[in-house]
Amino acid sequence: MSEPFDCDSCKESLYGRKYIQVNDVSHCVPCYDRLYANTCQQCKELIEHNSRELYYEDRHYHEHCFRCSHCNRSLADKPFTCQEDALVCNDCYCNEFSSKCVACGKTVMPGSKQLEYGGCAWHEECFVCCGCEQPIGAQSFIPDKGEYYCVPCYKGRFAPHCAHCKESLVQGGVTYRDEPWHKECFLCTGCKVQLAGQPFTTRGEDPYCVKCFSNLYAQKCSACDKLITGFGEGKYISFEERQWHQLCFKCSECSVSLVGAGFFPDGTKIFCKSCNAK
Repeated sequence: MSEPFDCDSCKESLYGRKYIQVNDVSHCVPCYDRLYANTCQQCKELIEHNSRELYYEDRHYHEHCFRCSHCNRSLADKPFTCQEDALVCNDCYCNEFSSKCVACGKTVMPGSKQLEYGGCAWHEECFVCCGCEQPIGAQSFIPDKGEYYCVPCYKGRFAPHCAHCKESLVQGGVTYRDEPWHKECFLCTGCKVQLAGQPFTTRGEDPYCVKCFSNLYAQKCSACDKLITGFGEGKYISFEERQWHQLCFKCSECSVSLVGAGFFPDGTKIFCKSCNAK
């Protein structure tokens, strides 16, 4: 008498039936699917033994369920990505999530060369100078009222010219006597130090730093004998051939300020009305 040949799970005879062995243990097909088949992530049904199964990030799918969540096209053997647990084909992803080139209106495909500026994107070949219409690529460029220029074109069309060297002034610089200057061209007439960002004064049309102007042209205060530069000490008082710092212009006797008041000169001294009457 032959030994029984039964399914290990349901114990039904396997004679004349299709069966599957797992680790030398035999199972009928329904039991095998129930015990070992994975559940499809999409339709939530078992992926039976005779179905083609696709696997992605710990998830299992029937081949016919492995589709783009947007256009429903099969993703088998196609490039795709995952957005918030949803499968998306490459075309749908690009249409929905990729930038659009502001020049040609087409999608800037992931991985392609592109340029981004001011929240906008261009294909590298579409980002061209509005002057010479050549691709700008990795070169420097200058935006102007929604248009973009390579540096040579911008200099030729729009850039002001330095009053000193007459070369184009693209950015930065200073304005002196209503004319533009490069910072490196705007220098003290005396010592040639750059004047941009520091106090300066002029004599005629020539700019001077504080030190040079003081050494060359400043008068001395008749009271303290220090130079009157006009920087830091405020206004000054002038009478005949003499000058005073405003703070130094006071009575030689009682030291009361004489600014805005009558005074009486006496040689090198000045007196208020009260002290002069003594």
